[in-house]
Amino acid sequence: MSMETLVWLIPLPPLLSFAVIILFLGRQKAASHWVALSAAGLSWAASMLVFAFAIQKPNLAAAPILSSIAWLPVGKGSFNVGVQIDPLSSVVLFFVAWTILMIFIYSIGYHNFGQPAGSDDKPGLPPHGAEETHHHETHRVPSIEPLYARFFAFISLFAFAMYTLVVTDNLLALYFGWEVMGLCSYLLIGFWFAKPSARDAAVKAFLTTRIGDMFMLLGLAALYSVTGTLNYREVLSNPAVLDKLASTASPIAALSWAGLIGLLIFMGTVGKSAQFPLHVWLPDAMEGPTPVSAMIHAATMVSAGVYLVIRFYPLMAAGRLDGGQTPPMVAMAFIGAFTAIFAATIAVAQNDVKRVLAYSTISQLGFMIAALGVGAYVAAAFHLVMHAFFKALLFLGSGSVIHGMEHGALHSGDEVDPQNMFEMGGLFRKMPLTFWTFLAGGLSLAGFPFVTAGFWSKDEILSGAFGGGYMVVFITLAAAAFITAFYTMRQVTLVFLGKPRTQAASSASENSLVMTLPLVVLAVFAVAAGWSANWFKPFVGSMLGESGIEASTSLVPLITSLCVSLIGLLAGWLLYRGYEARQPDPLENILGPVYNLLKNKYWIDEFYERVFMRPAAWVANVLVSVWIDKIVLDGILHWIGRAGLSVGRFLRSKFDLPVINTGLETVFGQSPLYVGNGMKRAQTGRVQEYIIMAMIVVILVGVIVILVVPI
Repeated sequence: MSMETLVWLIPLPPLLSFAVIILFLGRQKAASHWVALSAAGLSWAASMLVFAFAIQKPNLAAAPILSSIAWLPVGKGSFNVGVQIDPLSSVVLFFVAWTILMIFIYSIGYHNFGQPAGSDDKPGLPPHGAEETHHHETHRVPSIEPLYARFFAFISLFAFAMYTLVVTDNLLALYFGWEVMGLCSYLLIGFWFAKPSARDAAVKAFLTTRIGDMFMLLGLAALYSVTGTLNYREVLSNPAVLDKLASTASPIAALSWAGLIGLLIFMGTVGKSAQFPLHVWLPDAMEGPTPVSAMIHAATMVSAGVYLVIRFYPLMAAGRLDGGQTPPMVAMAFIGAFTAIFAATIAVAQNDVKRVLAYSTISQLGFMIAALGVGAYVAAAFHLVMHAFFKALLFLGSGSVIHGMEHGALHSGDEVDPQNMFEMGGLFRKMPLTFWTFLAGGLSLAGFPFVTAGFWSKDEILSGAFGGGYMVVFITLAAAAFITAFYTMRQVTLVFLGKPRTQAASSASENSLVMTLPLVVLAVFAVAAGWSANWFKPFVGSMLGESGIEASTSLVPLITSLCVSLIGLLAGWLLYRGYEARQPDPLENILGPVYNLLKNKYWIDEFYERVFMRPAAWVANVLVSVWIDKIVLDGILHWIGRAGLSVGRFLRSKFDLPVINTGLETVFGQSPLYVGNGMKRAQTGRVQEYIIMAMIVVILVGVIVILVVPI
């Protein structure tokens, strides 16, 4: 089998898994997860073979692995679809394959921890109405999720979409995978659809991301109309095409076609990767099961948005002179840096263990977008890969913590919120494996110096901003990095350190190996993946003709990275190490009214509710339903009805009664009656008379023949 054929086959197993589970295994729960896991394993194995081949292939950037087929006839030719593996797609394929496989394995344990005997859970509701799955060590049933097979079908389709997006060679197929992921996010965020909050979160995610997708589709159409192609190499690797796009004015003043198309494509990323102002859907995505959170925040959904702008960075930077910025780069630098600090400040005041990580994801994605805005292309790609590993680890670790807390709550009878960090504490003794792996992910997120992947990737971004002279971006990202380290240690301290603050925390226990083994694997990557920096930079940098270029030789970014990480971690530990149960958040005493602002997320959701949702509902319910529907449309229909009745009455009086009922009735109705009445007198019923009449007819006919026909 050729390597090109193998690349074509990578997305296929999850798609077949989805079809088989949906069609045949809806009631066979064990079979469904084995089919899904086997499919994920096959795609992982194929991805690793392709990755191993790719990194050994000389000059992969100039001569990538390519294969395409004619798909749609267009004019004199056809629109081709195919696959492409280059340095960027190969490293993205690597982390996607690993994180997806670990999430699939974890999902089996997540949904198979049993529940107390006599449970009456209904489909669409998490057991007992909680967000996570309840379980009890002495009363287990094999499968406790009523929609177990459905979950593995949807998550398989999710994996197929991401694999398709990564290996394709054109923007149209990327958009197909992009939209399938949007569908899957809707289905999986609202997986427990009997919960109103889950339904609302699913709709919110779907509609919010559609805003960005609409702009992205416009960018796709504009690119095709100008260049006649959506193929990566024909656009991004062709200097003539990029120069044309950068030098040709678009319909919008002061923007070239490259600037306009770049901004439209970037808007797709703003929606998919939850950048301000379309960030509001991502925290609510926590309503889905924890493996879904990990898929969305690490392996697929939000990674796809950043991958898109990294992939199209040559277009975004087309026309850039002397290290300056193009309009798309300016937008990315501003929105990315603002989102990074904005989301980080919200995370410091959240109590939910998963919601902290959700806002952390938004912030870290802002780092990547800002890096692209200042030209740190390789740094953005590096942080994308590193973030996928440690954020998948943190989300799966948070699910393990919630499981442990729920076990403790059931065992002790303590009624607690299993996701509230202030009701935990001391779990490092009860859940040591979860603690050490979570700590590895947390330190990587915080950029702990030299020994974590997050340090190396975040340092590259700060170095790029500083070296490029973008001091506002540099300072903003440094402040966001400090806050990140602070809320990370706040989370670790509240959850794992100190003494248990509830009976549930005292009774918590470690989860099974099927849940903790993926944590161990991801923890290795969260620490060791950063050591690949010296290889990663020239490998991915070759996509732009760069080879190991350092963004800055100054020690300022390095010292800044060290200081913000260590000081932030120390501050978080000092502030929360002595926290006791049922006390207010120590940060509230420091920030005062600002704390309430952060806790309520700057009231952005409420602002959108009043400015957009309520007016839209008013327009739909009052303006459209009452005025347009009942007054305008119903008025038109009623007028048509009355006009029809008037025409009918006119025709009846002027045509139907005098013409049809009188004139034509006489001609076609009365005349046959008169003829019939005359003819019926000849019908006497006597045979003799009929014979005489027949003879008379015969004689008359004979006379006529003799007179008419010549002899």
